[in-house]
Amino acid sequence: MLAVLGVLLPAPNARAVANAAAAATESPDATRAAMLQMRLGGNAVDAAVTAALVAGVTNPTSSGIGGGGFALVWTAADQKAFLLDFRETAPQAVDAAAFDQRPLPAHRQGVLVGVPGEVRGLYELHRKFGKRAWADVVKPAQEAATKGFQVARHLAGSLASAGDKLKVDPGLASVFYPGGKAALLGRRITNPKLGNTLALIAQQGPQAFYEGAVAADLVEATRANGGALTLSELKAYQPLERTPLSFEWEGKRIFTMPLPSAGGLMLAQTLAMFGSEELKKYGYQSGAYQHMLAEAMRAAIADRMRYLGDPAFQKVDFKALLAPKRLAARRRSMSLDRTHGMPRFGLEEHGTHHLTLLDKDGNMVALTTTVNRLFGAKFTAPQSGVVLNDQLDDFTSAEDVKPFGLKQSPNRARPGARPLSSMTPTIVTYRGRAILGLGGSGGSTIPTNVTQMLLAQLVFGRTPEQALADRRFYIPTKRAYILLEQGSAKELREDLEWRGEIVGDMTYSGTAVQMVSVQDGRVLAGADKRKHGLALAY
Repeated sequence: MLAVLGVLLPAPNARAVANAAAAATESPDATRAAMLQMRLGGNAVDAAVTAALVAGVTNPTSSGIGGGGFALVWTAADQKAFLLDFRETAPQAVDAAAFDQRPLPAHRQGVLVGVPGEVRGLYELHRKFGKRAWADVVKPAQEAATKGFQVARHLAGSLASAGDKLKVDPGLASVFYPGGKAALLGRRITNPKLGNTLALIAQQGPQAFYEGAVAADLVEATRANGGALTLSELKAYQPLERTPLSFEWEGKRIFTMPLPSAGGLMLAQTLAMFGSEELKKYGYQSGAYQHMLAEAMRAAIADRMRYLGDPAFQKVDFKALLAPKRLAARRRSMSLDRTHGMPRFGLEEHGTHHLTLLDKDGNMVALTTTVNRLFGAKFTAPQSGVVLNDQLDDFTSAEDVKPFGLKQSPNRARPGARPLSSMTPTIVTYRGRAILGLGGSGGSTIPTNVTQMLLAQLVFGRTPEQALADRRFYIPTKRAYILLEQGSAKELREDLEWRGEIVGDMTYSGTAVQMVSVQDGRVLAGADKRKHGLALAY
């Protein structure tokens, strides 16, 4: 039996019956808290809000209330998809020139802090769809911070490897480096300042975060580190409802991210160029299969660099980028024995936490939240305990787009702009029912991961557990054309090289996918072991 906040839960079923609830997140504590919310009468949205908040306490390397994200919701009763963008925005006084001077020194990391959207976004999501009281969905995170939680494997590894960068901040040092040493796996730690902030948010809603003492603390901390955040910008922040990018593929309806994410475009473009029969002919995980997908993904990344940015500031003809005639011409240029290179550029996103949930009524949530890189800007607001994001680092420099013949990036820093993202929360429906929800973490690896995992299930019938255990490939932004995970077969590498691929080794481990699916009347959940997540289904 599992105990969560004093309530016993039965052991999870590997293959749950239909109409069961399921959750998959990167934080075991977040998964258990989400499942408990649904057992206490909450729906998938209640559970998603709880999971996101708990993860921000127990796995703050990736997310937290000082960050932002995207949430995609499928409501079973009316068979509709809803999308909320609560990504951070650039302050009005953003130092645009600084983004061509990166990397910035530690004392100027505040330049990279965007107006956080997490609290207002989660509150709006709950206001629109939640069943339980707001205080009830916040309480598990508040208690985790106040009463303590055990350090999980991913957090322990991050603390050990990044101590020199993190211990500089007194707030991070006092919580995660007791006695000057990284908290070890299993150690119980508390974060009372963050717990007090969450208690205020539980009682007062987002006003407690965006106004008053907490807001002043965020502003002062950011400005002390060279940033430009203001009280008025915090108070004015609002999440945005957006229309999901939606398309049919092989008889199924797929909902995914529009701008300001580039992830949905990669997924849509890649699927538009292949049918399931062609992919089956290549063979799952074969050199031909990986090479052809990689060609499509490299082309999508090139489109990202040339055209994409915040739609409020950059005119983007998404319809033209997805035009069948254009993609057909691109497909004709691709060959099994030839590889197209891509201009060298950098996309340096690293953090992020994805969670996927399904409730017994068939409602599904795919939510991705992030503070961007490891512990965001790597400093906390001293009174509130909030880790600030460094999300503005996702803006692209002028140097990075020169190989594409551009003088300035469509994703450049501008006052009020939301930086382009790779986050790709995705839901697949069939005959009005959600049958697959997934998304990932790992910056620019997210769209390639999501695309591979989606195809693994829809084309090859892999369960979430099977698909997540398979070795993946990645599209790098520098040097090699394709990266293979450790343990990939020598024969696969040789096959790819014969096709003209420059093959490298994937060394970055901070990437993961979380999946919940409905297959043959069973609800199956899978959490990626790359970041030691947990999936439960009851």
